[in-house]
Amino acid sequence: MPEKRTEHEGPAGDPSRHRLLAELEAGLHALPEAPRDSGRLAGIVRRRADGVREHPERARLSLEEGMPGDGWSRRPPRDPQAQLAVMSLDVALLVANGQSLGVFGDNLFVELDLSDANLPAGSRLRVGEAIVEVTAKPHNGCSKFRARFGADALRFVQSAATRPRNLRGVYWKVVAAGEVRVGDRIEVLARPARGQAAVAARSGV
Repeated sequence: MPEKRTEHEGPAGDPSRHRLLAELEAGLHALPEAPRDSGRLAGIVRRRADGVREHPERARLSLEEGMPGDGWSRRPPRDPQAQLAVMSLDVALLVANGQSLGVFGDNLFVELDLSDANLPAGSRLRVGEAIVEVTAKPHNGCSKFRARFGADALRFVQSAATRPRNLRGVYWKVVAAGEVRVGDRIEVLARPARGQAAVAARSGV
């Protein structure tokens, strides 16, 4: 029987799938350029209270709960700056190396350039019927990420050279509720001016 794990722990990683830093760097270099203005929602993950990760085809995002039923709503204080965890599909597949995307713990996997240069804090996007905003909260790797994907993977996403590319991902908050489905288009609606983005990053709004 599979080991029963708590919601906080989430699923365990597979050490046999851990990649070396050189492999990850070479894989990143080989990835196609991500779209900048219009992308696609490639995956949805909901973290259940029993530690199981669901992969629904659709979900209705809300201002109050983010993704209803997800762990964010059960972990006070519910930080609005970390309502939805988002990661690039290509980078996630590279790091996962055959593991389920549910192992990450992120809610949305997207085909879109998530870098600071392309989507600074305060940028707004339409995802399906919902509208979301990029928050200033950094999405960093942690001890659980290291356990699931290896020490080299943690170094890979935390490297100062690539940190502005947000390889570990970003956080979004919902500003207009609506249904999202796997395959939905993601459209960048607005980006803040450079000065406004800097203020947002300093203030965390």
